[in-house]
Parts: sequence; C-alpha cells; structure tokens
Amino acid sequence: MASTPPPRDGVLIIGGGLAGLSAALQLADRMPVTLLAKRELEVSSSQWAQGGIAAVLGSGDTFEAHVHDTMVAGAMLNDLPATRFVIEQGPKAIEWLRAQGVPFDTEQGRLHLTREGGHSQRRIAHVADATGAAIQRTLLARARAHPGIRLLEHHVAVDLITGRHVEDGHQDRCWGAYALDLESGRVGAYGAAHTILATGGAGKVYRYTTNPDTASGDGVAMAWRAGCRVANMEFIQFHPTCLYHPKAKSFLISEAVRGEGGVLRLPDGTRFMPAHDERAELAPRDVVARAIDFEMKRHGIDCVYLDITARGEEFIRHHFPTIHQRCLELGIDIAREPIPVVPAVHFTCGGVLTDLAGRTDLPGLHAVGEVAYTGLHGANRLASNSLLECVVFGTAAAQTIAQEPPARAPRLRAWDESRVSDADELVVISHNWDELRRMMWNYVGIVRTDKRLERAAHRIALLQAEVQEFYANFRVTRDLLELRNLLQVAELIVRSARLRHESRGLHFSTDWPRTSAPAAPTILVPGAGGES
Repeated sequence: MASTPPPRDGVLIIGGGLAGLSAALQLADRMPVTLLAKRELEVSSSQWAQGGIAAVLGSGDTFEAHVHDTMVAGAMLNDLPATRFVIEQGPKAIEWLRAQGVPFDTEQGRLHLTREGGHSQRRIAHVADATGAAIQRTLLARARAHPGIRLLEHHVAVDLITGRHVEDGHQDRCWGAYALDLESGRVGAYGAAHTILATGGAGKVYRYTTNPDTASGDGVAMAWRAGCRVANMEFIQFHPTCLYHPKAKSFLISEAVRGEGGVLRLPDGTRFMPAHDERAELAPRDVVARAIDFEMKRHGIDCVYLDITARGEEFIRHHFPTIHQRCLELGIDIAREPIPVVPAVHFTCGGVLTDLAGRTDLPGLHAVGEVAYTGLHGANRLASNSLLECVVFGTAAAQTIAQEPPARAPRLRAWDESRVSDADELVVISHNWDELRRMMWNYVGIVRTDKRLERAAHRIALLQAEVQEFYANFRVTRDLLELRNLLQVAELIVRSARLRHESRGLHFSTDWPRTSAPAAPTILVPGAGGES
C-alpha cells in the first residue's frame, strides 16, 4: 500500500542518519516531521562510523587547538568562522547526545577520550569502536517513540519540488520532494513547508568505498538540479585503512587503531610511514592514503598491513571489540598478526553550499551532514569531526526552521505516471554503474592528471546522455535514480578537479604538484559552467 503524503505545513527530512535524526528530534515537539529513508533506517554512514565524535572535553585541550588541528588537516582551505562555530558547539553536542541516552565510554566517572590521526589532544568521545551504531540506535529509538515523527522506509527521493511544480504560482522555493515508494512502485508528491537534505555522501561513485550502498550523492544531485551551488566537490577523502579481504565488504579499520599505537608495515614487516611524514601514522588521512598508494604501486603489492599487536590482546579486546570480532570471523587475529588494509573512499568533503544555519541557495531548503559544504572540512576532513558536524548543523537547522513564520505548501502537481518500464533497463544500468565506478577509481582517484580528468569528463557525458534517455522515457526505479545521481555527482567532481590548478589536501595532481596561494574553495554555479 502506498504511503499517504505528510502534512504540508510540516518538515520533510530526506535521510535518516545522525544529521537527519538530530534535526527531527529537535523539531518534532513544534511541528510534524516526516523522515524518508531509502532503505531500512539502520542503513546509513552514521551507523558505520567507528571512531567517535571530536569535541574539546579534556582538561588540557582548547577550542584553539581543535581549530588549529582542523585547519592543518584541511590544508588551510577551511572556512575559519564555520570551523570555530562547529568546534565551539562541540561540548553542547556531546551533552545533548548524552541526554538522549548515548552510552559513551567512561573511566572513573568521566568520559574516556581517545586520540586519532591529526589530533594534538585526546578529544574523541566514543562507544568502544562502534560509536556511530550506538548513537544511531539511541536516536532511532527516540524517533520511533516520538508521536510527532513519521518514519517512512524504502522511499527514494526523485527530485525536489520547486516553483515549477506548483499549480497556483507560488514563489520559487522548495516545497518538499517527489519520492518513489519502493513497496508500491509509485512516485508521490511529499509537500512540506521546510525540507532538509540529510542524504549523506557519494562514496558509491567509486569502486572501493567504506560507505553503505545508500551513499549515491542523491542530495547533491537534487540540489544542483534545483539551482543550488555546490563547493569543493574535488575533495574526496580516501580512508587509508579499509580491511582487505575478499569476504569483507567495505569494512573500516578505525582511525583510532593508529591513534592507539598501530603502525603500518610492508609485507616484509618494514615500517614505512616515518619516511613519508614526521607525524608517521598520526598524519592526516590524505597523507597516509597517498603513502599507502605510493608503496603499493612501488612494490606491486595488493595491500599493506596495520600492526597493533604490540598493545596486547587485553587492550585490543577492550578498545576494539567490533574490529577484533569481525577480523576473527575472517580468520585474522589482530592481537597476534597485522591487519591487511587498503585505501577506500570514505567521505565527501564538498557538497551543497550552506550558511551556518544549514540554509542553501533555495528558500525552504536546508542541507545538513555530509551532503552539505559548510566550510568545516576544507581540503581534508579531520577524523571524527563529521559526527560533530551532523549534530551541530542538525541543531542549527532545526532552530532556524522553528523560528520562521508558519508556512504551508501549496497544491503540487502530481508525478507523471504515464511512462512504461523497459525490459532491458536493468542490464544497461548495471553495466553503466560498473563502468562509472571503475572509471572514477582509475581516473579520478588518489592521484590525478589532467589527461585522466579529461577522459573521465568525456565518458561521463556519454553515460549521462544515455541514462537521461532512460529517465525521460521510462518509469523510474531505485537503480535508475541512483545511477542518474551518481553520474551528476561524478560530473561535478571532475569539473571541480579540472578547475583546481594545484595540489592541496585530498586533491593531488601530478600536473600541478605545488600548492597555490591564496587558498580558495571551488564553487560551481548551475548554468554558469565554471567557477564562481
């Protein structure tokens, strides 16, 4: 049975990770909230986050130190006011999460804080090595119990509803979204006075990623098509240490393993990070990922090894129970042998351009979490700043929406259901998806060249034309919608990368090896064809 549309005077949130749930829980006492999830609500990048959430909580730590670490990791491309804003809200974010019931680890009555790469202090609050799962489980239980929150699983957003979809000539702003109900196969108009994109990142545009299958860049693509600017899409973070095993699908080996003394070794046992950076294994992720990529290519090896055995079995079992158990299931005892690891796409540092309240260029539309570009991450995200960003901007968006005058979405045009499905569609989509992900991995990966980027741009344009023909003539499916969005995001990544004539943070080009001054974001404007 198809779901009924939400109240038109409420809030529509697209995405059920930490950012979306934070906003929902802080709005639901004031107005009706409908939250759409592409699959089960347990499937999100927040659910998979292992390390923790960074905030200034220790006696020897300061906001200035956290800001400095964030700016250094971001290659000074971070927006300083945004960075200060997020970090200064950090303790309040932790306090709010604890009030919701998140069971952070404690030691002698105080939060236990760990350290990760790029951090000068211990400031990572965590729940063992499965922080994201604990937070998601806690907030999801709260949302399910709240009478003002309606949770709709298996609903895939198609496009945002703007002025051109309104029957009685309202101003051009966002009035909700069209979404495909996977159970009924029908597309409905979900009108709302306010819409929040919390759709996460775009890791599935690459062949290897730590992201869940839902990370197909939907929010960025929809916002771009609706006329919103995007920024810094070239900065794709590759997590250095994804488990390398044929039976492990994108299993992440937490940054905290290196933070707690894990060292990277070649197959012969040689430690190599000190030769690449004086911070060794505690260097920011882009440095470590490039070092691993260099050593793999130099030696012709499939992976490197992360060795935490020196800390002993008791320490490992206590601090990394999830990683320890999963590796044991695969025949790897990390207390006695090193872990085979490779880099994999982990985080999209760019996204939909927003202000400090999460507002986009389109009135009525907010973006929070990984889908947004707030200026916090710059050219590289500092470990454990992402969960912090989700709570801070989920809160900021909720507070802003709550203060705005009441509004009600007008009458909306129904989705055109007259198109029919195509028997060959699934085969073509599967082939194009595979080609895109392989091409992005090979041509727009850790190390880039102008020629590779040119080839990628050409091939993406051909694939976009092919997929657009399907979209224009046949009934939509989840796979078609996701491929359409991935191609749009891939085009934005490549376009942004071609505009950056330097190497900075996560964007490393052999044709432009030096860092230019001054540091400036890459901002793309719909219809402008270039940089603002």
